[in-house]
Amino acid sequence: MFILNTYFFCLFEFMKYFACILFIFKTFFVFGQAEFDNTIYDKKVQTVQLMVNGTDDRYPIISLNVQQLKLSFDVIGTNNEYFQYTLIHCDQAWKPTNMQQSLYIKGSTFDNITDFKFSTNTYVKYVHYNLLLPNENLKPTIAGNYILKVYRNFDETDLLLTRRFMILNNQTKIEGTVRPATLAEYRYTKQELNFSIDYNSALIPNPLQDIKVVILQNNRWDNALRGIQPQFTSNGKLDYNYFDKTLFNGGNEFRVFDIRNLRQFSLNVRTKILDSFYRCVLNMDESRGSKQYFQYIDFNGKRIVANKEGYNSDLDGDYAAMQFQLSATDALPTGAEVYVIGEFTDWKLKPEYKMNFNENRARFDLEVPLKQGRYEYIYAIYDNDTKQPDESIFEGNHSNTENEYMILVYNKNLQFNYDELIGSVIFNSAKQ
Repeated sequence: MFILNTYFFCLFEFMKYFACILFIFKTFFVFGQAEFDNTIYDKKVQTVQLMVNGTDDRYPIISLNVQQLKLSFDVIGTNNEYFQYTLIHCDQAWKPTNMQQSLYIKGSTFDNITDFKFSTNTYVKYVHYNLLLPNENLKPTIAGNYILKVYRNFDETDLLLTRRFMILNNQTKIEGTVRPATLAEYRYTKQELNFSIDYNSALIPNPLQDIKVVILQNNRWDNALRGIQPQFTSNGKLDYNYFDKTLFNGGNEFRVFDIRNLRQFSLNVRTKILDSFYRCVLNMDESRGSKQYFQYIDFNGKRIVANKEGYNSDLDGDYAAMQFQLSATDALPTGAEVYVIGEFTDWKLKPEYKMNFNENRARFDLEVPLKQGRYEYIYAIYDNDTKQPDESIFEGNHSNTENEYMILVYNKNLQFNYDELIGSVIFNSAKQ
């Protein structure tokens, strides 16, 4: 028995080191020019969440050597699998840097995901996985953008998912405001950000060249603003006060449904049917593109995964087939394709969230499986000009909509030539 155990231990260690060498080779030759984002590569993977551990903070950003992130996801089925993960350091545009992993990772360059549990008392069976990062086996050591990659059986080409996260080494003070656009043509439809960056505590010889700013609305990367230069600079301070370069569509408050309880009445759910699994039909949605703005409190597109009828939502939260219905009485551009988007779609126009047109009933339909929780969503089409989702047709744009904005400040590290995240702040348009 001792010889057999020693054999498997040596075999495991060999596979680990071989996979490490293979990963370095692939990173240099294959992924050198790739841009990574939040992607799920396996349809069995559901409900991927990455947030600050111990909180409900959906912004995947932590201070260097201070906090942890928690990754959680489900794999539909009854068998557990062997998953590994690794980190890739990226520049501010999410392209991999040329640094060796040993320069930004302390410990092993990859590790196993060992925390998994099977679902209990659910009609849809799944295995739930958790990962805390940094941990004693793998710790990122420098600030900046990172990609967390999860894959199967030591085969880094058999990807399960990728997630973006950021590590902050705060060296700045950021102040700013959000208000309706100053320009008359956008006053009622867009929001304007004005802000300043005080970098006096950081050693930055050439701030105009080395400092890069990225602005996110509601934690979305699809419509992020980049490449904005300061309007003024003096005494260690950069001012960004534009009428036209820091504008975002105001959008609308998010639509919502609640399936935290599958046995009783639920918000915006018309009917619930239990067959071999739960099937829920939402109330008919209508376009709000030309309607008057109505203010109510929302969570800016976020979802809350929870089961009010259970004890541990990670394991006893069931999956339900959700049926979306959108009235198609309004005119759409020729060939327009309609999608449901939100945090749960990674803010992407995914094929599985594309709606089908029901000509007989003059509506768009979609059925997708979602775990018990509270979900916020909007409807969008693909914009051929911007190559991004366009929700204005169905949701409208209003400058007094409540939105969250995150400003990220990067500086070119002179020693190792990478983009270091040195500042971050969140503004809320309703709290100005």
